[in-house]
Amino acid sequence: MGVLLTLSACGGSGGADESEMLPDVELIGVGETTVTSGSWIGEPLVINFWFSTCIPCERELVDFAEVDAARDDVRFIGVNPIDTPDAMVEFAAERGVEYDLFRDELAELQEALGVAQFPATYFVASDGTIFSSTGVLDASSLDDEIDDLLASEADATETPT
Repeated sequence: MGVLLTLSACGGSGGADESEMLPDVELIGVGETTVTSGSWIGEPLVINFWFSTCIPCERELVDFAEVDAARDDVRFIGVNPIDTPDAMVEFAAERGVEYDLFRDELAELQEALGVAQFPATYFVASDGTIFSSTGVLDASSLDDEIDDLLASEADATETPT
């Protein structure tokens, strides 16, 4: 009888290419409700993959909570493929996270985006286009990435004169 062990590395970056569309897969919300990632399209998104035993994730979540609290021009979403619902909520709350959290139990979104290391963050335009992806971020770098995403959206909606 064999044992399959899946390890997830910490400290890397995401795997999606720019201009790729956000995949539409099912995730599980905190209240055990099923949602599709496609339902998030319509506003700029910061989608952060993390889990509680990832040390860089732990440090980063505090900055994400801080930036989320200071901004209302982008929606933050936390995606956790590993922790139990209670562990996910407790860990995030201890770091000040108040944004929506979802579990990717079957790693469908993780696999569709090619996430191989954690934390990984995806910046998604309102139309569902992945603008960029990164690894570990501090508050300043996170703000810069969001500003770039929003500037790109503004450029895309400008009409020529």
